[in-house]
Amino acid sequence: MSDSRVRLSLDTLGRGRNPGAVGPAHDPRGLDVGIVHLGLGAFHRAHQAVFTEDALAATGDTGWGILGVTQRSARVAEQLRPQDGLYGVLSKGAESTSLRVIGSLREVAFPGDETDAVLQRIAAPTTRIVSLTVTEKGYRRTATGSPDLADPGVASDVAALRAELEGTASGSVTPSRTPIGLLVRGIALRRSRSEAPLTVVCCDNMVDNGATVRALVLATAAAAGPRGESLAAWIDGAVRFPASMVDRIVPATSPAHRVEAAALLGLDDEGLVVGEPFSQWVVQDDFAGPRPRWELAGATLTDDVAPYERMKLRMLNGTHSTLAYLGQLRGHRTIAEAVADPEIEALARALVDEDVIPTLSAPDGLDLAAYRESVLERFANPNTGHTTLQVAMDGSQKLPIRLLGTVADRLAAGVVPQAAARALAAWAVFVGRSADGETPLDDPLADVLRAAASGAPDGLADRLLDLAQIFPAEVAGSEAFRAEVRSGVRDLRQGLVPTR
Repeated sequence: MSDSRVRLSLDTLGRGRNPGAVGPAHDPRGLDVGIVHLGLGAFHRAHQAVFTEDALAATGDTGWGILGVTQRSARVAEQLRPQDGLYGVLSKGAESTSLRVIGSLREVAFPGDETDAVLQRIAAPTTRIVSLTVTEKGYRRTATGSPDLADPGVASDVAALRAELEGTASGSVTPSRTPIGLLVRGIALRRSRSEAPLTVVCCDNMVDNGATVRALVLATAAAAGPRGESLAAWIDGAVRFPASMVDRIVPATSPAHRVEAAALLGLDDEGLVVGEPFSQWVVQDDFAGPRPRWELAGATLTDDVAPYERMKLRMLNGTHSTLAYLGQLRGHRTIAEAVADPEIEALARALVDEDVIPTLSAPDGLDLAAYRESVLERFANPNTGHTTLQVAMDGSQKLPIRLLGTVADRLAAGVVPQAAARALAAWAVFVGRSADGETPLDDPLADVLRAAASGAPDGLADRLLDLAQIFPAEVAGSEAFRAEVRSGVRDLRQGLVPTR
């Protein structure tokens, strides 16, 4: 806390001593909500909300304020509401630090208490965009990618949707329990009121994320019976789902960050988020109506996001996971420590140069070798604070999109990707340590993984590769690749990190 113990808000921002902070370049009081964002975590606040802030400053358009919707708890809403939605973004470079206050977030809500308010906002014709950052596991999908109708939260939202479509809902609004359920219920209300078109922008790290969310929305609507099927048909024509690619390292906010920000701002900020200086957003220019001028804030609007997405998922995210698992095995607490380990860095370079780059087509104007260097430089920034254990979580969800696509493409080209095999071997040994009680494992399939990892060490690689929920047949069915993973497991259990 600062020595003044005065909380950031619209009233205090202008009169506080702000020796090292940049405030909003617009008057937040004059903004109307035009965007509903589901998933009000640190990433959205450090990324899309900042792009929107800068677009507002560049154009003076007051119609793009954001309603931020928390998902798992009301904590973030409780932090931001007393601050009138204002919060700071502390940018931590390797050699410099800056702080700015963001004013594009104008309302906050928690569906557990305020589902009706969120539905009303999605239904309002002044709302033109719904965006999402709920992480891969937040979409509640089956192994085939369809909505998990056996999930209690999904089932509850589908039942509520059916009742609302059929006019049999009780007087009180059933709290939404899933982001897709909340979105579909809001779209249903929107259709009943105005049939105004809408754009849904997914900002999560999933392959072809726009099409993925579109399929989930249509299937969730159709699951609500005949009227749900009619809703799905309307959505198919009236709602756009552009793909997007997002990139910024956003570490957890620490007490030390709060002290540093309070000194710069002269006010206490319970909603503070931290990010590296680098930020990138690539969005498919396929909108059902107006949108903010995000390109004026540095975003790339393009007809085809796929080359950017594949480059980022495979080069950056795949390397990130590789550093996390190898770093964990070597006792490195942070990603910066892991990339500073010469053997780990050598394997990361081999992964990118020998396995990943041959599967990519460079987006226009981008040099893949230069991008590789920028990725490694960013990971070496000690101020991002990303821990290896944090990045290692949810491996069963991340590996298929970060590494296994690369593996499948190289195998199809007749090449066994050795560095990628070592990366997966590191994950296998990490899971094995968890089964032995040596390392925590935060993963939706934690019980399945521990069960597969239990048993004779020599069979660890094969037992995990046999998990069809994670490994596609074209990967699991390659005996040559299995042999490389087995070899990697043996080496890593002895403390070795060979690239060959």
